[in-house]
Amino acid sequence: MSALPHVLSLRSGRRTPPPGGGRPTAIAKAPVDSAEVRDPGPKHGGLGSGVVGDEVGNPKHHGGSLQAVYAYSREDQLWWGEQIGRPVVAGDFGENLTTLGVDTTHALVGETWRIGEVVLRVEVPRMPCSTFAKHMGEPRWVRRFSEAGRTGAYLSVVTPGVLTVGTPIVVERPEHDVDLLVLFRAITGDLDAARRVVASGVTHPDVERGLVEALERRGA
Repeated sequence: MSALPHVLSLRSGRRTPPPGGGRPTAIAKAPVDSAEVRDPGPKHGGLGSGVVGDEVGNPKHHGGSLQAVYAYSREDQLWWGEQIGRPVVAGDFGENLTTLGVDTTHALVGETWRIGEVVLRVEVPRMPCSTFAKHMGEPRWVRRFSEAGRTGAYLSVVTPGVLTVGTPIVVERPEHDVDLLVLFRAITGDLDAARRVVASGVTHPDVERGLVEALERRGA
């Protein structure tokens, strides 16, 4: 296994009803040695996940080009294991890609990850939901996850291809300081963060439009 930043684990999942019933979800993902990725197209009417064979439980909120691949760092999972008092293994957060040696919390919007032949681009943070909370089975999970701000990274697919476990990740960072934590705070109501993100002009137009509308609604 490479000592450089690299792909620790790859995961893909199919929609299944959760224990106790409810909307089918694909948050529980099985490990795979390799995975083909491509741009899934728009959230509505597209292919859903950017990982071929992976499914999206709720296409209203998940999938599409800006959420093609979900990555979470092993370092943050180990931190969470200490917080909740039990082991957190790769894949527990429903991620497609578990990284080692990559800071997903402070990944810059627009930075690219070259993984072999594949190029992925950091787009938006994960927004915790009730499905995630039910999957984790931890009290006040949405609030705790939000307060910690260790959201992981949703990535778009710039160059399609096949990802393989163990492949080094080469990160290229743009020349600005808007990271996923700042964007997460902006999306979740921090007006100063929202102004900062909008002024930077680094997010996708759809993301920026949502922040501008939120600022206008609050007279900011």
